Amino acid sequence: MKRSTALLAACAAALGSAGLVALPQAAAAPGCRVDYTITSQWQGGFQGDIRITNLGDALSGWTLAFSFPSGQRVTQGWNATWTQSGAGVSVASLEWNRQLGAGASTSAGFTGSWSGSNPVPTSFSLNGTTCTGSVQPPTTTTTATTTTTTTTTTSPPQNGTPVQINGQLRVCGVNLCNQHNRPIQLRGMSTHGIQWFARCYTNNSLDALANDWKSDLFRIAMYVQEQGYETNPTAFTNQVNNLVDMAESRGMYAMIDFHILTPGDPNYNLERAKTFFRAVATRNAAKTNVIYEIANEPNGVSWASIKSYAEQVIPVIRAADPDAVVIVGTRAWSSLGVSEGSTESEVVNNPVNAQNIMYAFHFYAATHKDSYRTVLARAATRLPLFVTEFGTVTATGGGAFDRESTVAWLNLLDQHKIGYANWTYSEANESSATFRPGTCGGSDYSSSGVLTDSGALLKSRISTADNFPTS
Repeated sequence: MKRSTALLAACAAALGSAGLVALPQAAAAPGCRVDYTITSQWQGGFQGDIRITNLGDALSGWTLAFSFPSGQRVTQGWNATWTQSGAGVSVASLEWNRQLGAGASTSAGFTGSWSGSNPVPTSFSLNGTTCTGSVQPPTTTTTATTTTTTTTTTSPPQNGTPVQINGQLRVCGVNLCNQHNRPIQLRGMSTHGIQWFARCYTNNSLDALANDWKSDLFRIAMYVQEQGYETNPTAFTNQVNNLVDMAESRGMYAMIDFHILTPGDPNYNLERAKTFFRAVATRNAAKTNVIYEIANEPNGVSWASIKSYAEQVIPVIRAADPDAVVIVGTRAWSSLGVSEGSTESEVVNNPVNAQNIMYAFHFYAATHKDSYRTVLARAATRLPLFVTEFGTVTATGGGAFDRESTVAWLNLLDQHKIGYANWTYSEANESSATFRPGTCGGSDYSSSGVLTDSGALLKSRISTADNFPTS
């Protein structure tokens, strides 16, 4: 399954009261290329995505310019500074995405309003250079009804589940790579504490996650304290192993999360971690779908202490499961130190002494915005990162759903092929929850009637086709 994109140069779409219709192909020329996609539409409005590819020299700061047809306006934009004067639209880089190397791409999105019959823009310029770079036309399928014409882009499907296609994963450079040695991005959901929400993780809910959501990843959050592992190590180890099996049978990767939070020093749980990871690594060593996350959110502790913990726990895993990817939590609630006044440089300059590892980064979209995105974009060129947890709301897990910031984050993660798991696939009484109260225990985990605003957005992003290269 490969993600498909409506390419402007190949099939620009017209947006009008009757729907989307195809426009003529633009001319081809060097310099830059723009892929313009209408991702959704409704009466009087639409959402779009613009992917910019630089075909010239590296840029340090960029501005994309284009003109909307009469009647179209940008109402909200993300991943760039959006301005509009009359028909003219300007899309300017932010600090965290201003560097655009030769051959590199970046994306920005927006919502807009429209009236009448309005085609999409057909002329773009990047820092004054007209963007008419050639692209390979996609295969299109058009279906007509009595009132609308819809143009969709298709690509050859990949057969198999995420695990069947990608097999045993490994870290290559700053990327997560599959069995074909190609960089991939895993997208999925995290449980809430399994001691509280076991009713949400049943055959029905995992069938929905794998088949309806088309999730690649299921993160199993096993709290150590807070009525978790320390109260009954054997029972919680068995519960984790059972969920690993359920994910495996559905072709999803399972991330085993040793969910430390309070106290924030992982060394407090060092012996528990060794015991737990020795057990789960020994039991699951023959599987290709297991990823180990050894410390959820270290906080109030130095990077040196976290590094010391990692260098004692990782050998325990390696003794039983030498090939699996291990993810190390970072300082300040896995913010690479940013939430405690540091930067990624402490990890870059003093990495964990182990192979085949990645570093965790967490964010909550309503709290952590451009300054955090700047750090992630910069760190992604130096460190293998995995967003093992993020929320669409504030860092408390509550507050208002922030669609704009969440979409900006997801676009950035897509750009760098950084995998992610959203908090939380549950009906918890907090606005980060995917499901409305009363959903768990039923059979419906996918329809609009059971999903919160956060859940609906994440399902729409995760269920788009994956890009899993096999050659």
